[in-house]
Amino acid sequence: MGRYWQLLRLFVGTAIAAEMEYRGNFLLAALTSLGGAITSWFGLFLFYRTGYTFRDWNWHEALLVMGIFLLLQGFSTAFMVPNLNSIVKQVETGTLDFVLLKPISTQFWLSTRTISLWGLPDIALGLGVIAYAGSLLQLAWWNYWLAALPLLLGSIILYSLWFVLGATSIWFTKIYNITEVLRGLLEAGRYPMTAYPAAFQFFFTFVVPVLFMTTIPAEIALGRNVWPWVGLSAILAIALLYLSNQFWRFALRFYTSASS
Repeated sequence: MGRYWQLLRLFVGTAIAAEMEYRGNFLLAALTSLGGAITSWFGLFLFYRTGYTFRDWNWHEALLVMGIFLLLQGFSTAFMVPNLNSIVKQVETGTLDFVLLKPISTQFWLSTRTISLWGLPDIALGLGVIAYAGSLLQLAWWNYWLAALPLLLGSIILYSLWFVLGATSIWFTKIYNITEVLRGLLEAGRYPMTAYPAAFQFFFTFVVPVLFMTTIPAEIALGRNVWPWVGLSAILAIALLYLSNQFWRFALRFYTSASS
């Protein structure tokens, strides 16, 4: 386990050094993230400006959900997009051969090899919105700690879904559109689930489990008794993480290396 932590620190250090070669990109990413956050805020504002509210969610509570969404979006951009989308390139060029020869878990290597600083502005904005909404809602510090558990579980669910899609590149090398579809579906997480009709709530709970990524952590932070949903989230996260590993092992049976 210690070796994996050392490798993770090395991966992060080299990735940051590489990203800092193009510092102008970070400024552009910050401006893009700010524009996206303003757009999200404006979209939410359009619902609440006339006094309309989502069921059981006032303006500040809905703002908390939006902050969690921005945080997860930044996490996705910083850690998942650069790593898991590179699986496609590894398969196309045959460099996956060299990854398979390394004496470490290939899933770990492919999932942590690099980091994109482009996601850090979204993470910072998400934390800022969460802190702002939390201060208006007068949340105590332990509310944030309690919400950290379902937020972690939601991140694992998101990662597992993304990795399964990345693994399909063994058969379909051009899967960028599929990952974009997933990102589009995850946009639903910027609003509480009660904002959607019943059919969509079912879809975003049991088909693409967006509910567990943003709404449940927000409800826990607000002190609502949704702990049974957190338990379900834990079961789902563990199951999907295991499934992603088994699916990757299954996919590798069909991988044709560059040397064969």
